[in-house]
Amino acid sequence: MLCGLHFAYFNSLAGRFLACRMDFLIFTTELLVILFPMELHFFKYQGAGNDFVIVDNRSLTFDADNTSLVAGLCDRRFGVGADGLMLLQEHPQYDFEMRYFNSDGREASMCGNGGRCMAAFARRMGIAGDHTRFMAVDGLHEAVTEPDGDVNLRMADVEVIEKTGEGYFLNTGSPHLVCFTESPDAIDVEKEGRALRHHARYAPGGTNVNFVQLDKGALTVYTYERGVEAETLACGTGITASALCAALVTDSPSGFFPVTARGGHLRVSYRRDGERFTDIWLKGPALYVFHGYISL
Repeated sequence: MLCGLHFAYFNSLAGRFLACRMDFLIFTTELLVILFPMELHFFKYQGAGNDFVIVDNRSLTFDADNTSLVAGLCDRRFGVGADGLMLLQEHPQYDFEMRYFNSDGREASMCGNGGRCMAAFARRMGIAGDHTRFMAVDGLHEAVTEPDGDVNLRMADVEVIEKTGEGYFLNTGSPHLVCFTESPDAIDVEKEGRALRHHARYAPGGTNVNFVQLDKGALTVYTYERGVEAETLACGTGITASALCAALVTDSPSGFFPVTARGGHLRVSYRRDGERFTDIWLKGPALYVFHGYISL
């Protein structure tokens, strides 16, 4: 009987010891997180005011499934601030893979200005040279850094442009509705863009919306971007879509259009065969802004 009591007593002590040890380990872990928080090294780039957080994720340590993390980093008040976030990752056949996330935290379709900024980043990091080939969600892209520092990005071919009641609908790596107008400055881009972005015709994914002025062979383009859910200073796939639609409505042969966006100037060149467009290139600035570390 005495031995049984001793056994129960020592068993109780052992249990208390293990519980205390577990509490100590939890306390130590929490203390380490407070004292030495995980830091993310990020880079900030912008292309004609379309800005991005870029992370070198070749080690695959970034939690790409954490939408709150991505949205938090893109938040302009509580994070770094950006229209989107991009991850540079290894690819077995090409220089790298680009993954793009909208500022709402969700992985998205192709971003033209993002692709140009990613090419500039890869060049800065020594991952690629003046000419690079990389994989994105819509397939293979190539980019060339020009002598003036601008980055020229080859976009996906476009086979179909659909005339709709609102304008022209096409996919240039992302879906876009192009609406021509004589006075884009008179349009409430956020209000009208939001309404068209959610139009039943473009359900369930919705569409980006571009308001375009065509004047003497040049374009002015203002864009409402889905995922950002606001007007952005420039949109590469939207500017590309606008130029192709301008070529169609003016029956212009292969050539180029200079484009002015809120955040700067770009250029789209193309080859045209009827309604089919190939050899499409988007050219413009892709500038390093700063880099830093942020605690996660």
